[in-house]
Amino acid sequence: MAATLVPAARGRGRKAGRYRPLSEINVTPFVDVMLVLLIVFMVTAPLLTVGVPVDLPKTQAQSIADPDEPLVISVNSEGTIYIQDSPVDIGQLVPRLRAITESKPDTRIFVRGDRAIAYGRIMQVMGTVNTAGFQRVALIAELPKGDEAVAPAEGAPAADDAQGN
Repeated sequence: MAATLVPAARGRGRKAGRYRPLSEINVTPFVDVMLVLLIVFMVTAPLLTVGVPVDLPKTQAQSIADPDEPLVISVNSEGTIYIQDSPVDIGQLVPRLRAITESKPDTRIFVRGDRAIAYGRIMQVMGTVNTAGFQRVALIAELPKGDEAVAPAEGAPAADDAQGN
């Protein structure tokens, strides 16, 4: 904490040239620390979005801009299904989705599948989600080298149009 020294009032019996402390809060170090913390959180927040490691296939599809935060279902190379970061059995997928989304069928759901997993397992997950009443289901694929973003491609209704790369 910083203090400023102010000359004492003259003529009150104090020696001339004596200083008394005046308390003032110096906010500059506080602002510096807050800005550093803000930058650290801005850099680390995007890295914490999805924690299940999945090797996504490449595609030429364009990204879909959606302002709502989607729910992500991942299927890793062993076939284990995850809702966000927590593993779930295929039989418990629908009740967990309904509990998380509060039974809102217009919730955007992204399905991420490892490239080593069988296509049938991905379609089983998508079919289960679709028959539960969720209509906004999309697949996520990785863009080819040069583009750094993850691009979701439309899922269940347009699955017949998807190219297998």
